[in-house]
Amino acid sequence: MSPESTPEDPARAARLRRAGFGAFLAGAAATLAFLAFFPGLPHVIDWGAIIAALAIGGLARWALQSHLRKKPTHPG
Repeated sequence: MSPESTPEDPARAARLRRAGFGAFLAGAAATLAFLAFFPGLPHVIDWGAIIAALAIGGLARWALQSHLRKKPTHPG
């Protein structure tokens, strides 16, 4: 029987957690940067921008983790 990586695999779970954290930070930072520096928008970070950044960061984390869970972990 071939050893397949399962969701309970601790190394895979740690990689998914790190990737999810990175995706969350990247999504939140990109959203805050867009809302802070895009021409024509007021250059003020308010609670709406913070909530939008958290929501988009969470969406980025969810999208990356669902993509990585579907992807096979071994070549071939």
